[in-house]
Amino acid sequence: MSACTPTRADDPSRTERTHPPHSPPSDGPRRFRIAGADLSAAIAVFLIALPLSLGIALATGAPLQAGLVAAAVGGLVAGRLGGSPLQVSGPAAGLTVVTADLIQRYGWRTTCAITVLAGLAQLGLGCLRVARGALAVSPAIVHGMLAGIGVTIAVAQLHIVLGGTPQSSVPANLRALPAQLADMRLASVSVSALTLALLLLWPRLPGRAGRLLRKVPAALVAVAGASVAAALAGLRLPKVDLPSWSNHALAGLPEGPVLGIVAAVLTTTLVCSVQSLLGAVAVDKLVAGRPGLSARVRRSDLDRELLGQGAANIVSGSLGGLPIAGVAVRTSANVHAGAVSRNSTMLHGVLVVIAALLMVPILELIPLASLAALVMAVGIQMVSLHHIRTVTRHREVWVYAVTTLGVVSLGVLEGVALGIATAVGVALHRLTRTRITHEEREGVHHVHVRGQLTFLAVPRLSRALHLVPHGADTVVELDGSFMDHAAYETLQDWQKTHTAQGGTVEITGRHPGIRISEPEALTGCRCRPWTPWRNHQCDRPRYAPSSRNAPGGTDGTDPAPQGTGTGSGHELARGISAFQRNTAPQVRSELARLAREGQRPSQLFLTCADSRLVTSMITSSGPGDLFVVRNVGNLVPRPGEESGDDSVAAAIEYAVDVLKVRSITVCGHSGCGAMQALLNSEPGGARTPLKRWLRHGLPSLERMADDTGPWGRLAGRAPEDAVEQLCLTNVVQQLEHLHAHDSVARALAKGSLELHGMYFHVGEAEAYLLTGTDDGSVFDRVREADLTA
Repeated sequence: MSACTPTRADDPSRTERTHPPHSPPSDGPRRFRIAGADLSAAIAVFLIALPLSLGIALATGAPLQAGLVAAAVGGLVAGRLGGSPLQVSGPAAGLTVVTADLIQRYGWRTTCAITVLAGLAQLGLGCLRVARGALAVSPAIVHGMLAGIGVTIAVAQLHIVLGGTPQSSVPANLRALPAQLADMRLASVSVSALTLALLLLWPRLPGRAGRLLRKVPAALVAVAGASVAAALAGLRLPKVDLPSWSNHALAGLPEGPVLGIVAAVLTTTLVCSVQSLLGAVAVDKLVAGRPGLSARVRRSDLDRELLGQGAANIVSGSLGGLPIAGVAVRTSANVHAGAVSRNSTMLHGVLVVIAALLMVPILELIPLASLAALVMAVGIQMVSLHHIRTVTRHREVWVYAVTTLGVVSLGVLEGVALGIATAVGVALHRLTRTRITHEEREGVHHVHVRGQLTFLAVPRLSRALHLVPHGADTVVELDGSFMDHAAYETLQDWQKTHTAQGGTVEITGRHPGIRISEPEALTGCRCRPWTPWRNHQCDRPRYAPSSRNAPGGTDGTDPAPQGTGTGSGHELARGISAFQRNTAPQVRSELARLAREGQRPSQLFLTCADSRLVTSMITSSGPGDLFVVRNVGNLVPRPGEESGDDSVAAAIEYAVDVLKVRSITVCGHSGCGAMQALLNSEPGGARTPLKRWLRHGLPSLERMADDTGPWGRLAGRAPEDAVEQLCLTNVVQQLEHLHAHDSVARALAKGSLELHGMYFHVGEAEAYLLTGTDDGSVFDRVREADLTA
């Protein structure tokens, strides 16, 4: 809860009152402070970035200092301006092939100019706010591109590991490999083998001592260990050579064919942008997995991230550095090391600058074979078995394979183009390939459609449907996710004709979200398949509303007349039947898993018993996600009060102490009948169970009547009426009651629990989150860009 709340606009008597500041004014300018967690994370990232930056520069054929320049600029510029606070940018292995090809074609100074132009292109794309459009590229293409780049890197660096020199392409490297194996240098192979062994074994050190040693990055240990071993053994090997900074080459005017330069700029822009944006999305997932961090670190702003990456590439290219992108290895290390702000990324850039200026004699002791082995290992890791399994499961292995082979044999831009063409071809193939079968089982005719149902399949669909005899019971099973208008009209026309002739038709699907329509037993039903939670008993009688503002926020309809025998019981049975037929097959495996493993919800959701609040719908949650407590008015009685009902306190204690939920949300809603009843309550009268329960809401009524505190506001506007004001105030008051529960207080003190206030406007279908202080209540709309988890 943060931010001060404005005073009530409709009360002139309160406009003159001034609010005390949250903290006393400082005596001087605010000092810049760096959290200890950011400092330790910066050191960890620096220790990884230093050898990797040198190794990537070596793999591209650029001056080794270019890798240090890119690492420093990526930390300082992209870290400060980017939209993903914890993403670490610098020279990336995914850019190695692109950069190496540019250097070979146009030379180093023109490559730097291309990097600057790519940065300008990224700035333009960021200004156009098209960052999310880059995420529309099929993951199979992205993973295939990275795998192809990884293979190219590994094959090229293998020649340096063996003591030779890599060729210009993967086919050339493969052709030269037998001769290189026959003429390999034992000293280079030994240093490389030691580097790879340390990389592999260091993260697997056992015991308590191993846990302490594993805090030192494996990349640093591998390079340092190999360098020390080579020095002690007296091996004569090519080593890092960092010339004087006075001789460092800066960017020059681009020289070469215009079309070639344009293609190079587009390729660099594409690879840098896609890798950085995918990395930013991955950072959000890492942050969400750390309890407490999501409240401090905002979700990535992808357009701002693109602007930050563009600015960094302009600076890096101008200073003679490599192209820059978000780097997954360093970013993951930054988050896992405990970073809490962008200060860690920027500080790691400062450390790279210091190393580049003061540690040159130490860096020149590193054998090139050790750096080559390090980069080769990174290239091999880019061919991810997890990605291969994922694309295979989604039947996109051909897209992945074609993209990978295209990048390896032709180049990055050509390989991505082939991947896109393959993806389009696969999509068209799926759209046109439809299998339609007809069979009879136990007197019921089954028409099964596998694939997408388009106008191309209408003739086959008509033939299959006309095989069904008049008056027969029929099930049409649609195993696909798309049906165009022509197919829909054909199916509906046949369905109406068949039912008019005395037959029955059930149109359904086997996978979630594929049910096309409800059985036509209910004449005139207009319910839609995307609302399976909706009470769509279309033939039930309607009655006039009786008490629209009944406590608890009921919908105000009278019950069906007693004695009919076909009222709510009939609707309940029909709903259960529909669940068993359509929903149960889709959720049975997930519920079976939850039955085996038990419930492990992430949050306690305390809300009103109002029938219009569907918690799973407004939170997009499923079985096992929420531990829900509902009561009239979403009230949390203070501990120790003689309420005669400890159910809410028991649920809170169970959720916090046993289920270990990470957050508690109190959710109010518009038009709450309980709040209306609380406003209309009069002293005295019969002490009914409802009145005894509603007395737990009296503190909310008193809070609203207190003129010394600010009134709540809803997305910048004043509440519509007193009922809405009380609904908002009640959420804040119940959050205050939560602090009084011992289990909640202990969890809050340990930092393992968060409290959230929420308001759901039923008529607008709009959710609002509380962002006010403890003495106020400001509710803002929930927007994706504002989410922190």
